[in-house]
Amino acid sequence: MAKTAVRKKSGKKKKASKAKSPIMQRLRRWISRALLAAIVFVVALVALYSVVNPPVTHTIWSEWRRLGKVERDWVPIEEISPIMARSVVAAEDANFCQHWGFDVEAIRDALEDGGSRGASTITQQVVKNVFLWQGRSWVRKALETSITPVVEIFWSKQRILEVYLNVAETGQGVFGVEAAAQTNFNVSAARLSPVQAARIAAILPSPRNRSITDPSVWTRRRAASILDGAATIRADGRADCFED
Repeated sequence: MAKTAVRKKSGKKKKASKAKSPIMQRLRRWISRALLAAIVFVVALVALYSVVNPPVTHTIWSEWRRLGKVERDWVPIEEISPIMARSVVAAEDANFCQHWGFDVEAIRDALEDGGSRGASTITQQVVKNVFLWQGRSWVRKALETSITPVVEIFWSKQRILEVYLNVAETGQGVFGVEAAAQTNFNVSAARLSPVQAARIAAILPSPRNRSITDPSVWTRRRAASILDGAATIRADGRADCFED
């Protein structure tokens, strides 16, 4: 009699397991479809922004809420001084034209330094600014790492740099090099001098803590170094991918 009872209980467990199986299958299908839909949406958005300018970013929206207004004027890369473009590349990602979104050498150097310096490329910064949010988290970094190659596939290097030059934070409530040029020097981005361009690039990526018009000794030295770097990447061909 006892053996029969045990068998009956075992049968009930099997039935319960079979009853749960369709629910788990439906849940897995729902999760798979949701992930697929998210991937399709991101890819479509990346493709759209290859020809359409991003209307706003999370950082711009956050600063607008905090300050009540922001300064931002979108201009095509053809209306930005070439020295401004070269200065930003020299300052932030000297090998911009040579990698596919990740600078492996810079990442290796950063790891050897104990992670005390960043290794994000301009493409990664564009992904963070346009599609994601600021701050440090493994989730954001994982998303950034996933989206970066997609941007490199759909966008030209010139387009990536153009977007960066227009969405990068360049001061308190100031976004893009055109707004930075107008606010700090009362000129357009097309008419920036080499020194002015280097100073704008020198305050990246901490524009809230550094001044363009009243630069510290460190900022002046960095600007001078950026000018040398801009000349170097022009001479050795590392600016060819975004210059005509």
